[in-house]
Amino acid sequence: MGQFMEDWLPIIWEATIQTFQMVSIALVLAILLGIPLGILVVLTRPGQALENKWVYQILNLVINIVRSIPFIILLFFILPFTKFLVGTTIGVQGVIVPLVLYTAPYIARLIENSLLEVDAGVIEAYKAMGIKKRQIIWNVMLREARPSIILGLTIATVSLIGATAMAGLVGAGGLGDLAYRYGHLRYEAEVMYATVIILIILVQGVQSFGNRLAARLKKD
Repeated sequence: MGQFMEDWLPIIWEATIQTFQMVSIALVLAILLGIPLGILVVLTRPGQALENKWVYQILNLVINIVRSIPFIILLFFILPFTKFLVGTTIGVQGVIVPLVLYTAPYIARLIENSLLEVDAGVIEAYKAMGIKKRQIIWNVMLREARPSIILGLTIATVSLIGATAMAGLVGAGGLGDLAYRYGHLRYEAEVMYATVIILIILVQGVQSFGNRLAARLKKD
């Protein structure tokens, strides 16, 4: 065990840091894209403040199309676009684009569902007070939907962690790349076990944090 730690700890630590980098950068960018997109889908629905049948249907179609593509296929499919945008298709930098494109529509759909789950009675009460529909979206629905949004973002983060592991197949770095190159190709079973354990701990930590934060917001 001591020899394994001495030989592999620096490599495993570097891969863990790379995974954290991929997840954090991609998640922030996906949130910046996904939340406004989800809100826009709600606002353009029939009966909403910015009702627009064509915009709603186009957004809905685009989200459904991207969400229907498995990440590993999306990863290879947009390699030319990734190369054009960031100049590389390998390493942490090269995988951010497909990770964001994979996660943002997922977050948008989660945001849409969270907003639509807000109690209609609460919304009607604010409408009765003369508050405009746009203000209701920002000041009422988003506030009421915070616990659901946090749980949705937690699920998206867990999914994103899984996607970074798959990105190791194209040399993206991180724990997935480590498990593939050493655990699979070189039959280093201990490395495979170590990466699996770290990923389990990471996912459990994210899920527990999200659950606790959502529960706290629900009490407020």
